[in-house]
Amino acid sequence: MLYIGIDVGGTNLKAGLVDETGKILAVERCPLNFQGPEQFAEDVARLAASAAGKGGVAPESLAYVGMGLPGAVSGGDILFTTNIPMKDVPIERLFRRHLDLPLLLGNDADCAAVGEFFCGAGRGTRDFAVVTLGTGIGCGLLLGGKLHGGPASSEAGHLVICHGGELCNCGRRGCWERYASATALIQQTKAAMAAHPESLLHAIAAENGGVVEGRTAFQAAQAGDETALAVCRQYVEYLADGTISLINILRPEAVAIGGGVAAAPEHLLLEPLREIVARESFSSHGGITTRVLRAELGNDAGIIGAAMLGRAI
Repeated sequence: MLYIGIDVGGTNLKAGLVDETGKILAVERCPLNFQGPEQFAEDVARLAASAAGKGGVAPESLAYVGMGLPGAVSGGDILFTTNIPMKDVPIERLFRRHLDLPLLLGNDADCAAVGEFFCGAGRGTRDFAVVTLGTGIGCGLLLGGKLHGGPASSEAGHLVICHGGELCNCGRRGCWERYASATALIQQTKAAMAAHPESLLHAIAAENGGVVEGRTAFQAAQAGDETALAVCRQYVEYLADGTISLINILRPEAVAIGGGVAAAPEHLLLEPLREIVARESFSSHGGITTRVLRAELGNDAGIIGAAMLGRAI
């Protein structure tokens, strides 16, 4: 059986022809040129058909098309999206005007979790979580092999880890993503640079055209810069706060960390994170040890997960 997985990004659409093992057989891309829901549905259908054709497959022979996007979905409807202006859109009905196949919808973090569960770091587990570190914090949960809440996404990034803390875009204060997202890490790095003009952080940023990224602190820490090491240690503690809360509530077999920050050196990110989780998570008292892993699928997670949605919902 073959499937199409579509990953809706902030500026581009990507569609992949995927087989039952999660192997991507063909990929097509196009710019996201949003001009309304009907045109968007037509573009998605055209892209799906093109990916199938590139793989030598007739579109009507596909099982379904899966699509992951940032926002909330229900059944065949988009409730809202965060990067394009759609609200309460019956997208499957619009899509099937152009390509008569089922369209399965999922939040992008959920799709990443589905991809990792079946084809990546979560293989062989039943209860599994993926935490993606980007502009915010995304979280996808599979419990008993099924997406928690069906296609509805988890909003673990809005766990409060600091009462009365920094104001979040959601309107609350002290949310986890205000301290442990890539955006938060960049802000923490810039604050450290302002306080420590002697730090190697400045040279690392200068090599990148003056741009501070999520990896900047880890690059300087790898070189032994004490200011950067302090930033990384504090960041890992923030990341651990929310990760431990997830583990205490869900007791999953594994949690995979994804997103650009997850590419940081093991000894600076995952190893200290594992140490804190092992020391502080309550689940260990119940004889359960949750593994903390690096997500494996990278930029392919969205396509593979969207293609595998039918197994998880």
